[in-house]
Amino acid sequence: MRVAALYDVHGMPWAVEAVLDEVEADAIVFGGDLVWGPYPPETLALIRSLDAIVIRGNADRDLDEWVADQLSDDERNWLLQLPQTHVLDDVFYCHATPRSDEEIITPETPDEKVEEMLAGVDQRLVVGGHTHMQQRRGRYVNAGSVGMPYEDDVAAFWAVISDDVEFQRTRFDVEHAIAETLRSGWPLAQSFVDENLAQAPSRSEAIAQFRPADT
Repeated sequence: MRVAALYDVHGMPWAVEAVLDEVEADAIVFGGDLVWGPYPPETLALIRSLDAIVIRGNADRDLDEWVADQLSDDERNWLLQLPQTHVLDDVFYCHATPRSDEEIITPETPDEKVEEMLAGVDQRLVVGGHTHMQQRRGRYVNAGSVGMPYEDDVAAFWAVISDDVEFQRTRFDVEHAIAETLRSGWPLAQSFVDENLAQAPSRSEAIAQFRPADT
């Protein structure tokens, strides 16, 4: 079975559309953090129009005021009722780790700590996101981020999960995304463009930022 894992969309419907044009899979899993970004209702409408499995991320359960105001009561309730995890084809899908939707795994996380986070999960793979960078750590896979990657490149990052893991990178119209983000009315639009679209966020800087303060 081939499953397209699309994580951390962050209100970027153009990136989602570009990925969907390339997806050849038996199923699609959206791994949370769907709507925090410039176009919450448009992104959510696109996702809900698909025959896809959707799980909830930390930013979906804890909406900020602007994002919440863009959504209807039905849309907010739909997000809150999403499951936190899903098992498909002996693969465990979660937003961050099986025990938390905010726990962080980066390439610097010690192997023993990763295994501790996965304790109690018997499936052959655990697929998460949250830190916006693709990685494979034993049976833990981070699918990357479609809408806000930290990968030294402005593109949509996702993964195909089958017997193995295929990391994917999809180009989208960045100039269009910049223009639409700036006209969205999102209070963070300019800073998001400056930090995530006009330039490529640094993977190494993101890893350093995620590093615990006492290490």
